[in-house]
Amino acid sequence: MNTIQNASETDFVINPRKFVLWLIIVASVMLFAGFTSAYIVRRGEGNWELFNLPSNFIYSTMVIVLSSVSMQLSTVFAKKTNYSKASLSLWITLGLGIFFCLLQYLGWKQLIADNVYFAFSNPSNSFVYVITGVHLAHVIGGIVFLTIVSFQSLSKNKINGINVYHSMCNTYWHFIGILWVYLYFFLYLNR
Repeated sequence: MNTIQNASETDFVINPRKFVLWLIIVASVMLFAGFTSAYIVRRGEGNWELFNLPSNFIYSTMVIVLSSVSMQLSTVFAKKTNYSKASLSLWITLGLGIFFCLLQYLGWKQLIADNVYFAFSNPSNSFVYVITGVHLAHVIGGIVFLTIVSFQSLSKNKINGINVYHSMCNTYWHFIGILWVYLYFFLYLNR
């Protein structure tokens, strides 16, 4: 009986690193829920200027979706023990993540060219910079994580089947991709 009880207890054990990742994701969801709620409340108070989002933001949306696809392909290849394709897919994801950052920077430059500045006197402008900037910080964290996993993938014994770090990177990368798609459409629909 004791053996059965111990077996059922271990069925629900989660890797501590994955648990911390999920705590980070939950905290990030709460952070962006707070930002978007504050955005809606502040917009209702008036003094809100309308402006167009930069076209680079839609391009960055397409890039982050493509990077999510390549990340998922990496996971599929790793599970099939096709290490060379898993590694290549990770490196492609990393390149697309860096390209996303470049497009965000170009989007900010486009905002500045359209006279949309971060200014306390204009909350609509400031919210766009804060929301996209904090998301970009999450992406940069993902790029650091992805870089580590990509270098690990060069050694076949580090990616055996699918290691914990590869799995965690996959989860986090999909999260920041989904988050950006949500944020883009939120900002687009609530200008």
